[in-house]
Amino acid sequence: MKKKIKYADEKIGKVEVVKDFLPRPEELAFKESNVKVTLNLSKSSVEFFKRIAKDHGSPYQKVIRELLDSYSSHFSSK
Repeated sequence: MKKKIKYADEKIGKVEVVKDFLPRPEELAFKESNVKVTLNLSKSSVEFFKRIAKDHGSPYQKVIRELLDSYSSHFSSK
């Protein structure tokens, strides 16, 4: 069993108010809409993405999607 916390009636000292830095709930739930596509990839590419995804505990489709999103955002800003 956990030990009980014993509180003391002591002065805290100088207190500093910190500005709220947390995002709003709607910013946390943001999800971009996806479009399903059919894409033919080489077997070696799919095996590569599956291996990377397995190492990181993620679905391989998500790894591919993140790569494409990064690529498109990088070049769309130029």
